[in-house]
Amino acid sequence: MRSAVGTRENIRIIDSAESGGVKIEVMEYQKLLGSTNTSAAMDLYFMEKQNMRARQVAVYINNDMVTVEPGAMSYFQGNLEMVSGVNAGNALGRLFSGAVTGEAMAQPEYRGTGMLVLEPSFNHFLVLQLDREEIIVDKGMFYCAQGGVTVKAVAQRNISSALAGGEGLFQISLSGSGLVVLECPVPSCEIDIIELNNDVLRVDGNFAVLRSASLQFTVERSARSLLGSAVSGEGLVNVYRGTGSVWLAPTIKVYSTINTARMMGAASTKGLNMNTSNSR
Repeated sequence: MRSAVGTRENIRIIDSAESGGVKIEVMEYQKLLGSTNTSAAMDLYFMEKQNMRARQVAVYINNDMVTVEPGAMSYFQGNLEMVSGVNAGNALGRLFSGAVTGEAMAQPEYRGTGMLVLEPSFNHFLVLQLDREEIIVDKGMFYCAQGGVTVKAVAQRNISSALAGGEGLFQISLSGSGLVVLECPVPSCEIDIIELNNDVLRVDGNFAVLRSASLQFTVERSARSLLGSAVSGEGLVNVYRGTGSVWLAPTIKVYSTINTARMMGAASTKGLNMNTSNSR
């Protein structure tokens, strides 16, 4: 049986899932030992202490198909055929979708039987199993999906969410059944999955990285009156109504603030605003 780990001894599998003819493994390099530069070696030391490790996704395909984010392929082995995923019937729609979302027009599809290994990344990978359901994710999060999952751009359903929600006019819809891999700036341990059952969730900022498509998403004042919103200091909030899941990643703004402080040469983040509503 093929293994993407191969002869390497500094890799471990940190997550895996299997569905039908597809198995997905997330590999993590425990140490990067090839540096010959002392400054880079010092950076690598502190990166490892903070869990900033290179990760790769391996996909094992047995008479099945996966769709992959363009440019993500590193290498593949076996009886696999790569096709563009664009044909005469969907070319115009893909062209329009790419123009409005910034996503690539063609998402390569790999069909057959073999092993597909994707490019290394310092980001984190979330492996999900969809079961005849639809989720909405932020642009840039989609990484790969099993053949039973449809990937498409969807417009925001109302003007308020499109103009003031901080999520853009379009997001990515993943629907159907099968495995999905998302590329995320934060690890799963920093994501709070909130289940709504005919309930309302109000979020101050655009740090919801995933939501069920069944939920209604709007942008509203934090208080009923304009004065109340002004006094509270919250202003507009993102509102999710209905039944479904919302994945919140509040630490996204924390890392953004730290990065901003470093670029500015600041010794601390005290003078920087970490309010998540300003993350856009």
